[in-house]
Amino acid sequence: MSFGIKRNDGIDDEVTLQKFETYDQAYDLLENILSDICCSDADYEDRPYYDIFQIND
Repeated sequence: MSFGIKRNDGIDDEVTLQKFETYDQAYDLLENILSDICCSDADYEDRPYYDIFQIND
């Protein structure tokens, strides 16, 4: 079993092309990418939304 990340808009990028051995690895990558967003001043329309999904190998 492995994990992938997909964008809500269906576009592939450097994040969605990766495959992860654990959910935590995928989550940590997203946390590093999105950690600079502050809730009070974030413009969420400028950022893609990502989902982590399970791949049954």
